[in-house]
Amino acid sequence: MKIIARIHSDFPEKFGIPRQSGLVPQTRSRIVFEGEYRNPDALRGIEGFSHLWLIWSFSEAERDSWSPTVRPPRLGGNTRMGVFATRSPFRPNAIGLSCVTLEAVELHTKDGPVLTVGGADLMDGTPIYDIKPYHPLTDCHPEARGGFAGAHAGDHLDVVFPPELEALIAPDKREALRGVLAGDPRPGYQNDPARLYGVAFAGKNVRFTVEEGVLTVRGVEEYRRDR
Repeated sequence: MKIIARIHSDFPEKFGIPRQSGLVPQTRSRIVFEGEYRNPDALRGIEGFSHLWLIWSFSEAERDSWSPTVRPPRLGGNTRMGVFATRSPFRPNAIGLSCVTLEAVELHTKDGPVLTVGGADLMDGTPIYDIKPYHPLTDCHPEARGGFAGAHAGDHLDVVFPPELEALIAPDKREALRGVLAGDPRPGYQNDPARLYGVAFAGKNVRFTVEEGVLTVRGVEEYRRDR
């Protein structure tokens, strides 16, 4: 398959990325097409759709071998489930599927046509194989069951973000960052209230602790990719 585009998001690392698309709808990402596909005609009519499907590569999780079972983070990292009953990146083919909102279409930029999307769960630079419109008539199934994942759908943390630290975050990124933190970026098997975690987002490294369902931001510093 050919890479048609790459996404540019506020997540330079895997840690902290929402576990599913749409969980933090405030996030914004830009889809920039590869040279061969920078043709505005390829996007004709796309502005009529509110949501898109992205088919992409778990480029940081590719491996030669695979396992029939994986350990979903939401189950504590110790319970094994069949790989095809999960959305784990560790699969026979490292392909991801995300539903995002289409926020803007720019046909003539210095990078060619660019799409701005909301709610993406992709790391910065992730290669995209295809983009398809979401059809509400056929793609929406309100009666669908969520299996073991549905039991954790409403889990979230209360976030305490001291004003002097939140002021270090760009105003247009604050709401999205709060959503990322409320979703609990920690692996499901880690629950040490004394541990200081760090999530990279929008050029900052945000340090925090979690205790009894409350996430408290402890520091904000400039992100350095060599960490």
